[in-house]
Amino acid sequence: MFLQSLALATASLEGAPPPCMEAERSHSHTHAGDEESEGSGPISLELTYTAEVTGNAAGGLQRGARYLDNFDVVLGADLERLTGWTGASLGVYGLYNNGNSISDLVGDAQAVSNIETGTRAVRLYEAWLDQKIGDKASLRVGLYDLNSEFDALDASSLFVSSPHGIGTDFAQSGRNGPSIFPSTSLAARLQIEPAEGWVVRAAILDGVPNDPNRPAHAVIRLGKDEGALLVGEVQAPLAGGEGKVLIGHWRYTAAFELTDGSGAERGNSGTYIRAELPLAHQPDGKIDGFARLGTASGRFNMFDFFASAGLKFTGWIPGRGEDEFGIAVAAAFTAEPYRTLTGASPAEVALEATYRTQLTPWLAVQPNLHYIRRPSADPTVADALVLGIRSEISFDLFD
Repeated sequence: MFLQSLALATASLEGAPPPCMEAERSHSHTHAGDEESEGSGPISLELTYTAEVTGNAAGGLQRGARYLDNFDVVLGADLERLTGWTGASLGVYGLYNNGNSISDLVGDAQAVSNIETGTRAVRLYEAWLDQKIGDKASLRVGLYDLNSEFDALDASSLFVSSPHGIGTDFAQSGRNGPSIFPSTSLAARLQIEPAEGWVVRAAILDGVPNDPNRPAHAVIRLGKDEGALLVGEVQAPLAGGEGKVLIGHWRYTAAFELTDGSGAERGNSGTYIRAELPLAHQPDGKIDGFARLGTASGRFNMFDFFASAGLKFTGWIPGRGEDEFGIAVAAAFTAEPYRTLTGASPAEVALEATYRTQLTPWLAVQPNLHYIRRPSADPTVADALVLGIRSEISFDLFD
């Protein structure tokens, strides 16, 4: 509890998000303007309501339960088919969240639920224009979730805890987080596909999404002292294209307060590598494995190293070909300056087991179990056991 209070005070000095950071959803459903499937119309409109009841059964800060929900309205438009604008598409994404927090009870830093925001709000989440450049490149400009393309894997999107959407090393960064759920910023992204299975992408984004002092409002502002976030990533195929590996690097241009309070410097940056690979593929089911390693500058951030790994099993129950089961672990390791300041433990380690079943074409249910070792790396907080069940209702109105 002492570390929670001290870390909050430290974060407020530099305007950074507190250790219990904003969550990033896994990408289990459509993002704004995803590619239209063959034979579909020029407009797509998807409505998704996600609701979960999650309880802290033991340990953490306090026992109790929370109801969290999230409503997405995702519009995609093929402007070439609609207006004749060659190679252009539009994505618009609206978002509502009730703002409840399970991490207030658990005390974890990595966010046990990836739909948690801590702020009730209706906001414009994405609004961008994508222009193809020849056959192998595209430019996307507008309000943009970088995790819709950067630092994202299909296999890890099954899990409901935040660190399997985007690595904790990256998610913790910046004065209001990077441009991810639920706060996004203006960006320009260039993507090139030089060969089959290979992708090179780079983006420049506003360094401070929204207004940290007005979290319930969608604010677009470009302050001269906010700087920019620069991120680049290379994607390469593995196992004949059935798997892939991502190597990325990010850096902020603005100066940040040092954790030890000795001043402000530039150089807040990090590097990550993550991969997914099919481990077994049989007529009755398949197994996919994934792993990630990431670093962040220990002078500015609570965690300077992150590691995660997991397995996803699909179709192993007879007659339930779409059902998925997964087990995963995510470990965030505290930086030495932060440990010196707070007396923190070496790491927070989060384990998750989850099962997702598609009951109908529009309804999925997903019970999940979590064990959090050393929430927020605070030695005064007991290990937490968290139980949850998530339901997802989704409709594509133009399918």
